[in-house]
Amino acid sequence: MKKLTILLIPMLAVNCSQQPKSISVSYPETQKIEHTDLYFGTEVADPYRWLEDDRSAETAVWVEAQNKVTFGYLEQIPYRDDIKNKLTEMWNYPRQGVPFKAGEKYFMWKNDGLQNQSVLYIMDGLDGEPREFINPNTLSEQGTTAVGSLSISNDNKYVAYTTSVGGSDWKEIHVKDIEGNDLSDLIQWVKFSGIAWDDNGFYYSCYEEPKGSALSSKNESNRIYYHKLGTQQKDDKLIYEDLKNPLRYNTAGITKDGRYLLLRVSEGTGGNSLAVMDMRTSGSKFRTIVEKMDKDYGVIENFEDELYVLTNDNAPRYCLMKINPLAKDLKWETVIPENETDVLQSVTVVGDKLVARYLHNAHSKLNIYDRTGKFETEIKLPEIGTVSGISGEKDENEMFYAFTSYSTPMSIYRMNDINEPEAKLYKATELSITPSKYVTEQVWYSGKDGTQVPMFIVYKEGTKKNSNNPALLYGYGGFNSSMTPGFSISNLFFLEQGGVYAVANIRGGGEFGEAWHKAGTKLQKQNVFDDFIAAAEYLIEQKYTSSEKLAIRGGSNGGLLVGACINQRPELFKVALPAVGVMDMLRFHKFTVGWGWVGDYGSSDDEEQFHYLLGYSPLHNIKQGACYPATLITTADHDDRVVPAHSFKYAATIQEAQACENPVLIRIETMAGHGAGKPVSKSIEEAADMWSFVLYNLGMKYRK
Repeated sequence: MKKLTILLIPMLAVNCSQQPKSISVSYPETQKIEHTDLYFGTEVADPYRWLEDDRSAETAVWVEAQNKVTFGYLEQIPYRDDIKNKLTEMWNYPRQGVPFKAGEKYFMWKNDGLQNQSVLYIMDGLDGEPREFINPNTLSEQGTTAVGSLSISNDNKYVAYTTSVGGSDWKEIHVKDIEGNDLSDLIQWVKFSGIAWDDNGFYYSCYEEPKGSALSSKNESNRIYYHKLGTQQKDDKLIYEDLKNPLRYNTAGITKDGRYLLLRVSEGTGGNSLAVMDMRTSGSKFRTIVEKMDKDYGVIENFEDELYVLTNDNAPRYCLMKINPLAKDLKWETVIPENETDVLQSVTVVGDKLVARYLHNAHSKLNIYDRTGKFETEIKLPEIGTVSGISGEKDENEMFYAFTSYSTPMSIYRMNDINEPEAKLYKATELSITPSKYVTEQVWYSGKDGTQVPMFIVYKEGTKKNSNNPALLYGYGGFNSSMTPGFSISNLFFLEQGGVYAVANIRGGGEFGEAWHKAGTKLQKQNVFDDFIAAAEYLIEQKYTSSEKLAIRGGSNGGLLVGACINQRPELFKVALPAVGVMDMLRFHKFTVGWGWVGDYGSSDDEEQFHYLLGYSPLHNIKQGACYPATLITTADHDDRVVPAHSFKYAATIQEAQACENPVLIRIETMAGHGAGKPVSKSIEEAADMWSFVLYNLGMKYRK
């Protein structure tokens, strides 16, 4: 076993007479096997391949041994319990989601504070008494069963909703009537599916029951079915399958008036084809109106025969177009043209208006247009922040939306009449913080190739730029996802401890449209790492922090980011927090739906892409004898998005390579997945462990 002795420095909250305490860390001995893969004449060793088997007894023993070491280390940080208690206190505040309407009834999600899962309430009118409709906390003892998406039938009589266990991407669909009574309907083996109501049933997508591990086996041949209420899943009608192309997502949708059935097919996370069926014509079949899958096409609504479609076809920052799918000659017309600077993220039809949510320099703008696309007004937002959860209907004039920023918890705004667009605060989160205590800056820095990249920097008022502030830099940089301002009670804890929190809007994301995204994909992925490293260098050069005070964090694709950056610049960071990361870039497409990421990453099945992937893959670029930052890897046993084998093999490799006293630990959560649906209790425990690790290894003084 490899042993490591770490000198723990007593902090302010600890008795000053306490002597420095040494913790001896013995990493579990991880068996190595002789296994080599051949890629285009290049041999690549994979000595920890056996850790990919999530059902083996050997893997279970390894997980237990690693957790024993990790929690043994964390338990000896003297203020870990204090941090957990403080976070529990801070987390205990009431919060609710945006109301949405079904007929004369309203729904909203609420959490009293420490409930593991938020509860869905129903009200008779906006001022009605809230009644429990779905309480996920009653579905499992530890709060590990979560409710995901839900869909209300067009006649407002039924509610279909999904549940998942332990954070898995696998879902079950259940149904209640509007009075809250459970129906017997049950749909299983659902993943990444919509629920599209039509008459007395709904369309959905699912897979066959996995023949191997449900949490790691490759998912293929996604099919669309129609389920009639009161029947069993085995009797559902097959609507669409494509056995010749098993690595595709097939999703059904339907317009609110039931006029058009929509078939959306994609090969990954970017671009889709679109086919339409006229439901008013007997014997109608799907008509393909978009065949290629290289651009995005999202139907937002129909007005009579015309479909309104949000797309980035010939519009890298997106535009809104319309088309009559029944016309003999298909003709696209522009409704809202592409903006010269801002990204059109979504369009919601409320009454007779189009509510357009834009991204301007990585924060939200909200505009209102008439149905023809004529601009009417901009809804003024309180500060730089993010709008989400826009709720409204085509036959209603009322609208709700949520707003949040780095220093402001979610606030819900209501517009009583979209024709008189004055948004008023409907519900503010009751939390005893003063937003003015915190400063949010947006700065621009130069990437390695001179590209100007924005970054948000948040800190407590009065913080001095003296190079001595602890800082945490967060990034993602992939899949067209945008990192926008949002409130986090966990991050607030770090700010209260005197920390600086920074978010870099690096390439690979969607902050500036398709070109920004593409500049961080496939053979340009190194731009993502260069941008993140440049963000760290900026924070150091501008004296927000120093290398000895800088932590970096990212999850999923962001975990890949952290892993790649500490390989390339280990001396630049003191602490690294890669969460549920994609670490094996040669085999990611072999598990569950990893094949869907090839559009962003490329594939080791292609010779040119293989060599590029091998050049930055976090697992394959760890150097024996290097000194890596203090690293806390986090993953979960039910993560079937990025299977935990990525983190397992990465942890075993970097533990063997580490040549200095910085600890390299892996924390493996049980009954949890990629992140969605995580119970509040587990979120608090994970945050307490993370911040304990960060504070201790950055040499911070804990402030009670």
